[in-house]
Amino acid sequence: MQSKHPIGQGIGVAGRYVGLPDPYGQLSGAEIVILPVPFDLTSTYQKGSDKGPAALIEASRNMELYDIETDSEVYKKGIYTDQPIQAKTSQDMLQQTHERTKTLLSHNKFVVTLGGEHSISYAPIRAHAEHFGSISVLQFDAHADLQDAYEDDPWSHASVMARVKEIPQVDKIVSVGIRSMSAEELPNLDPPNTFFAHTLDDNKHWIDQVLSKLSDQVYITFDLDAFDSSLMSSTGTPEPGGLQWNQATQLLKKVAKHKKIVGFDVVELCPNPANLSCDFLAAKLIYKLLSYTFYSNRL
Repeated sequence: MQSKHPIGQGIGVAGRYVGLPDPYGQLSGAEIVILPVPFDLTSTYQKGSDKGPAALIEASRNMELYDIETDSEVYKKGIYTDQPIQAKTSQDMLQQTHERTKTLLSHNKFVVTLGGEHSISYAPIRAHAEHFGSISVLQFDAHADLQDAYEDDPWSHASVMARVKEIPQVDKIVSVGIRSMSAEELPNLDPPNTFFAHTLDDNKHWIDQVLSKLSDQVYITFDLDAFDSSLMSSTGTPEPGGLQWNQATQLLKKVAKHKKIVGFDVVELCPNPANLSCDFLAAKLIYKLLSYTFYSNRL
């Protein structure tokens, strides 16, 4: 077991996911890159998701690095924590993130993007779609995010999936956990590929049904408010009635086993210093999904 540390501190190198020292934390030898995008401009309820990447990374330094389910230590693949994207406008943030992601993909890195608000996801999804060709996007979210424009802003966090639908190489979006949307979003909704949160408990086959909708190459965008607010309260817009941990991981495990996960992002952590468990959950989610992705043959 790792040694204990005071709250807010962890092992290894500060500012690096799981605190990885060299050589595991060097870009040259790493198969995985963590790309922080601490951007929070268009959020409309609680601000603070720009603090999410740093809080998540700090929490990750307190995790055990052996994954029981896959009998693996994925950190040995090398995980490099890149310099954060710094931008003051949505257009600048999206351009920088898109270009950085494209460069990393061209060097055969597996890219994990950390938000920030959900609007950041458009850039890595576009970069992955251009790099890998036809992909499907698996969206974990409480909100549909299908506004054509919210408060006259087409790049709002509430419009991100409407923009993703416009990427030519995105074959389809499959959405899980949705339980909040406006009537104005209904024309953009794809009901056969939307799994509303209130329908899951009575459907024993929903995971297999989600899996059947996905194409062979899958990008995952995970808004943490997909989780029930009793489990994940540290988000900009927490919603009751959401996913539990085992529901989410059971789906992720099956996706990793039967599809090719090409990349993913985790967004909308709005850290609360009085509740560090949410920061830890977000950090653990990333490590769990990396373990599933790189050791899918053990699932």
